Amino acid sequence: MGLKRGKKGKVEELPNPWKGIEVKPIPENYEVLDRYPIREGLAEVVIATPPTETPEPTYFAVEIQLMPQEALALEKLKEILSKELEPPKPGEEEDARRILLETADKLLRKYERALGRFDEESKQKLFYYLERDMTGFGPLNIIMEDYRIEDVSCDGVNIPIYVWHRDYESIPTNIMFTDRDALDDYIIQLAHKSEKHISSAFPILDAMIYGKHRLAATFREEISPRGSTFTIRKFREKPFSVTELLHSRLLSPEMAAYFWLLIEHKANILVAGATGSGKTTILNALMCFVKPRMKIVTCEETAELNIPTENWVRFVTRESYGLGAQKTGEITLYDLVKTSLRYRPDYLIVGEVRGEEAFVLFQAIATGHGGLSTIHAESIESVMKRLVSPPMNIPPSHIPLLDAVALVERVHLPRSIDGKTYARRMRYVWEVVDYGKYVTIAEWNPATDQFVTDFTNSVVLERIAARTAKTKEEIIAEIERRAALLKSLVEKGLIEIGDIAREVYAYYSNPEQVLRKYGIAVEAIQVPAVPFRAGAESAEVKSHGIAKTWADEESESLIAEKVLSLLRQHGGVYPLWRIFVETPASKIMVFRALKRLRESGKIEMSRSMVMLR
Repeated sequence: MGLKRGKKGKVEELPNPWKGIEVKPIPENYEVLDRYPIREGLAEVVIATPPTETPEPTYFAVEIQLMPQEALALEKLKEILSKELEPPKPGEEEDARRILLETADKLLRKYERALGRFDEESKQKLFYYLERDMTGFGPLNIIMEDYRIEDVSCDGVNIPIYVWHRDYESIPTNIMFTDRDALDDYIIQLAHKSEKHISSAFPILDAMIYGKHRLAATFREEISPRGSTFTIRKFREKPFSVTELLHSRLLSPEMAAYFWLLIEHKANILVAGATGSGKTTILNALMCFVKPRMKIVTCEETAELNIPTENWVRFVTRESYGLGAQKTGEITLYDLVKTSLRYRPDYLIVGEVRGEEAFVLFQAIATGHGGLSTIHAESIESVMKRLVSPPMNIPPSHIPLLDAVALVERVHLPRSIDGKTYARRMRYVWEVVDYGKYVTIAEWNPATDQFVTDFTNSVVLERIAARTAKTKEEIIAEIERRAALLKSLVEKGLIEIGDIAREVYAYYSNPEQVLRKYGIAVEAIQVPAVPFRAGAESAEVKSHGIAKTWADEESESLIAEKVLSLLRQHGGVYPLWRIFVETPASKIMVFRALKRLRESGKIEMSRSMVMLR
């Protein structure tokens, strides 16, 4: 922290609790691109570039420096406080921070003669460093408090720590670990803060540290030849709401309203995308559309979801206590999904499917539960290949149980928006007709940065219309009304998840009153009779091999007879999902046959069952 003069005039180094971590100053010849405060007057971020032909920006974490007397007092305070106070437990950090500062203030007054007298400005500096070192992240604290940082990565010793900045993407910082032991000790501290363990015997760590940030680390050279490493994926204290996603143009109001209608009717949705594309963010934002009386059960490896409802059961996996091959006490995602079915959820939400838990999820949605999850994939074809391949092993006959798949990507924008050339966009929304047969409902146009939607070919909306005894046009008009409401919420600046959920719940109770409140016409909105682009239907249908005989009266009659035969064979009652599995036709043909039978008075339909009249 600096130098001091000894009793005999000898220069001595001031105490440095963070030896082995180097924080470089900003070189004088660097050009400053951006500067913003993290703690006013105490800590700030500076983005600067060197004077080269191809300047690459660097992230500088800048803190106010301590005077020699302040640095000595800080170390004495930390020594006393570490003996008097217990380390904070996860979830108690705010209380621990308050107690820390209150105790430090008392100690400064009590030991004024030994520590020295400090004015208010010096006290604020001391309190900042106390909080930073004892309840924060030390030299990395500025990075962790910077809301513009999404990811922090340490790749080893003598390599700058890299961050993913929302405005400047992946850039190096001025912070670097220069000592292997210092890096090892830092990772052990992070593990202790998450109440987990990491060592040479257990060199891999996957945990959540306070602030709901996700930590992944490796220890020493056991599996990473360059030594210890860690990555922290940061999550916002308050998750993004659906109106914030609409404002950032991640999806359109019509797409959000479409998902709203699907979730109301317990549809089964997968959100696909690459790592860091925003899958969990979208999943969390869509949860405000769940009906208030619906029971939700979530199963996650790391608790990331935050749902604005009380009727919610949250499950999280647990690591084993055993050594070696013995997995004593381990609770896997598969175990959680199985257990969740005993809770009779209206909606079962799995943070991410990647293994055998996917099979149980599909069994759940087959019995009438709604299902939502995310999956790592970059196209509808790769989603399906992952689902039907080991370790998920979903039978192709069960794929039609899935209603919709949304793909979110980080894309290059056709023009800069607020200085940004990259952003996240929902590229596609597909409906699943059958394995290998999909209908494109919405698509992002990379040339114009606009979304185009076409609900006229929707299979799921046709099913909802059949269940609710409405026409498909009425259902699409309802989507338009909800889209208009969501636009109004964005214009009003409503961004709190709880506030949005209250408006959604009010809409479920009295939609006309809510629409009038925001000046939206209650009468039916006219639905365009023509698809959004010429030839779109035929192009999509042909590209995915969907036969053009959907409206064939003879085919519908044959399917209707097949349905009636199945019902007679099973006492007049049969699960809706099994009819789709056992009827050799496309999903939309089966729906149209069911609709014909219902309108003719031959059958009745519930959410999960079909019954003979």
